Order: sequence, then C-alpha cells, then structure tokens
Amino acid sequence: MPRILIVEDEDIIRSAVRKLLLHAGYTVEDVSSVEDAEQHHDPDSFDLIISDLRLPGVPGTELIHRAPNTPVLIMTSYASLRSAVDSMKMGAVEYIAKPFDHDEMLAAVEGILSRTMAPDPEERTTGTDAREDGDPATIMYGECEPMQRVFTLIRKVAPTETTVLIQGESGTGKELVARALHLSSPRAPYPLISVNCAAIPESLIESELFGHEKGAFTGAVSARTGLIEAAEGGSLFLDEIGELPAEAQARLLRVLQESEIRKVGSTQSRKVNVRMIAATHRNLKAMTRTGEFREDLYYRLNVMQIRIPPLRERQGDILGLARRFLVTLGKKVGKPELSLSPGAMQALQRYRWPGNVRELENAIERASILCDGTVITPSLLDLDSEGDDELIPETLVEGNHEQQPPRTTDNTSDLSLEDYFQHFVLENQDRMSETELAQKLGISRKSLWERRQRLGIPRKKTPGS
Repeated sequence: MPRILIVEDEDIIRSAVRKLLLHAGYTVEDVSSVEDAEQHHDPDSFDLIISDLRLPGVPGTELIHRAPNTPVLIMTSYASLRSAVDSMKMGAVEYIAKPFDHDEMLAAVEGILSRTMAPDPEERTTGTDAREDGDPATIMYGECEPMQRVFTLIRKVAPTETTVLIQGESGTGKELVARALHLSSPRAPYPLISVNCAAIPESLIESELFGHEKGAFTGAVSARTGLIEAAEGGSLFLDEIGELPAEAQARLLRVLQESEIRKVGSTQSRKVNVRMIAATHRNLKAMTRTGEFREDLYYRLNVMQIRIPPLRERQGDILGLARRFLVTLGKKVGKPELSLSPGAMQALQRYRWPGNVRELENAIERASILCDGTVITPSLLDLDSEGDDELIPETLVEGNHEQQPPRTTDNTSDLSLEDYFQHFVLENQDRMSETELAQKLGISRKSLWERRQRLGIPRKKTPGS
C-alpha cells in the first residue's frame, strides 16, 4: 500500500487530510514542518509527499530538493497562486488549491500515484495505463443513464486534442470531469493546472494567466510565469470561464487560435502546447447575446461540450451517492454503522438539491454528526428548513401533465427540467412579469431569481416586473 507523508502546520487541515487518506486505504504519516519530517522520517522513502506551501521554517517546496525521488503535491491558496506556479517549475508534480473537497484530493493523489508508481515509464507516456487509471467511472460516481453518457463522452474525447467546454451547475463535479479528461489523455504525465476565474481579482487575472515582465505594473518587482505557461505539455482547466473580463477573453482567444501567449508588459510572444478545458455554470450562449461574453471565443471553446446533469436529474444516483458518503463520513465521525431510514431515503429523493452533489455530501455529514443512534431520520437531514421552494414542484413532476406551464413551441417535449426552464423563461420574459413567470413555473420569485443567476439568464426589464 502506498505510503504518504503529510506536511502541514495547521492541525485541523493535517488531521482532515490524514483521516481522508487513511479511510481511502493509504499508509499515512504526518508532521508540521520540513524540519520535523527530516527529524522523524526519511522523506525520500515515501511514495508521495503532500505539503503545504507556507510552513514554519523552510517552505514546502524545499522537499522537492530534499526528497528528489518522491513526488510532491503542493497545497496552496489562491492568494499564493503565483508561488504555486513557481513550485511547478521547481519540480512539484501538481498543486491543489485550498479549500478542496474530498473527491478532489483523492483524485489528485490517485492520479499522481498511478503515474509515478507504474512499472514502465514508457507505458505512462503512451497513455495506455493512464487512460485506465483516469477512467471517469473510477473518479466519479454515476450509475444512471445520463452519467453513463457523460462517461462515454469523456472516454471518446479525452485521447484527442479537442478543446472541451464543461457545462453544469455548481456542485455537479465539473473539476472531476476535467481531471478525468486529463488523466485519460496522453497528457496525463504532465501538469493539470486548475484555475477558478471567479476567485482571482479582475485586476490580476491577466497577470496570473499569461505572466508578466519585471516592471510591467506597480509591484511587478520580478518576472513571473503565467498559469498557461506552467501547464506546458499538459492541460489548463479554466473553471467559471464566464467570469473572465473582456480583455482577458480577447487574449485567451489568441491562445486558442495561435497557440501562443504574450506576457503582460512584453513585446514578444511564445508558443505554448496546452490543451484547454473550460467550465461554467452560466449560459454562455445567452451571454454572447448580451455582450458579456465574446461570441468568437464561445465558438472556439464550444468545440466539444460535456453537460453534467444536475442531481435532481439523476434520481437513480441519489441514494447510491448518499450511501457512499454515509460510509466515508460515518467512519470520519466515528459512526461506521449508520444507515438511512425509509423516510430519510424518500426525503433525499424528493429534495431538489440546488447545491447538487456537494450539498448532498454536506447534508449527510451534518446528519452523521447529529445522529445519536445508528439510523438517520428525515429531521436530521434538515432538507425542508428553507421552506418548500427546494422541493420538486408537483407541476413539474414527471407524469403530472394537468398543471404544467403552457408550452410555447412544439419541440420542448424532450427537454430536461433545466432546459425547459431556460426555454420557458427566454420565450416569455418579454411579455410576463417575474411574478407571472414564477407562478407559471410553480416556484417562488426567489427561486426564479436564483435559477436565473445559476444558469446565466439575464433578466429583461418589463413593465410590472
């Protein structure tokens, strides 16, 4: 079993990562600094080192030199993103941004170990083993037909160089899809750089992506490598790409068209070999109509689209996911015998899950902590605390055709609930107020507003709205 060393000075994070890896079956040791690691262990005897970037004493990147035969995964925050890029240049195999979820950390660890512990480096380079290790079914859970279609599409697209646009609501697992695409491709031995475009201040986004020269702006005391260049040979995952400002969109378009970048403050361009994977929870097509997103960039990104269904469209997966979370989270809180009551299972299936898989995991963890016995009841899940807005409306439940909102065209019968919502709002918002739209859809005005935000549907000002 692979041995992993955790180097983290924050007790809470160190303990959480330790428990996560132990439950996944790894042998784990943990220390609070590089000095402690060398005093109590031989860092180079481990199969993987997971280290925080900023530590008391010397930084975590020092382990790259002190354990030259062991891969190092750097943990960092977006505030230290530039240092993370530097750590990749120094030899770190990958970095993971805080805060990260359990699946993200486990996928990163599995991906690194699958590449570094393979017996034949040539096999890793050709991608045969990498495709098996990066199979989406081993990274994500999905037994329902919509998710099986997603897995099939990932397997077909991953070996190509095609640009991919991942669309899905927050919490559906867009980053896991990006990781599966990368690990299933010939680029698996090279970096996967993940960037949340919404988490970087607008004034810094171009410098972070493209790098900058010394003196390019106030505070640029030295030249910096951008995230695109740091992903050389590998993949760049741009999450929430709909949040990119206009100038950055224009520069990114040039990367896609010419495969070259120019640092901020530089007059020279250089070629880059990077596969682009983008993701958004917004409706980029609608944003092109309002001028918020460049139409030419949209079509460059939308060569191949992978849509992750929201959890409410994955009825067959809800209980399976809940049971998986119950096993891992039950062990985490010291209650491995937990189970769901019939009422709790019914409540899980009826709830709409606006936060998707991430919300489901949080609900199971909360219930696991609060449960005094071994059976989780509906009250512990606390899914109705915000009223009935998040329950599946009777007017939209499959099979109930009497009170559905009137259809405006004849081609909506094969649309999902989310597609139907977008179609209905865009077709009727010019002649209906927000109150009328909400009434026809069987939801509250608050839910209507939240879904507009989630799907990127701009609101048009109409009389009475």
